[in-house]
Amino acid sequence: MGKLVLVEHLTLDGVMQAPGRADEDGRGGFVHGGWAVPGNDEVMASVLGKDMGGALLFGRRTYEDFYGYWPHQGGNPFTDVLNRARKYVVSATLREAPWENSVLLKDAGDVEGIEEGLTVLGSGVLARELMRRGLVDEWLLMVHPVVLGTGRRLFDGVAAGLRLVESVVTTTGVVIATYRRREA
Repeated sequence: MGKLVLVEHLTLDGVMQAPGRADEDGRGGFVHGGWAVPGNDEVMASVLGKDMGGALLFGRRTYEDFYGYWPHQGGNPFTDVLNRARKYVVSATLREAPWENSVLLKDAGDVEGIEEGLTVLGSGVLARELMRRGLVDEWLLMVHPVVLGTGRRLFDGVAAGLRLVESVVTTTGVVIATYRRREA
């Protein structure tokens, strides 16, 4: 299996739900969608852009959300990258993966058979399952100076020993921290 990297926006209290838009994910009555947008700046774009280009791995919900938005965005450098990238989507319910260059996987365990490196964007349910299976090699966490008090959390029900390997602070106060598994 290739290297697997989780890329996640988090609040200081660990919430990862709906960072991009108000209507992104209202599960559980969540009303704070779009909380990460004020933290975007050139520093974050640079950090995220330097590693874009490999295969992507999504859970169903995030795949459908990205597919509904990104293929239709003109004048954005991420659109072409996302459209061209090979995209794997883990879903027990989807029958097809219509976004160009997409491959449907039925189970998180199928990820182990993929030779190329993978980047997971969001996809909280899948991310937690990959962590439980010990398949995550690296975490790129963008920790925003926001506390929400409610919402779905990345490490909910998951234990992980991590070691910091790199960090950058953006102009908006977001700490971009790269972690790898701490060896036993």
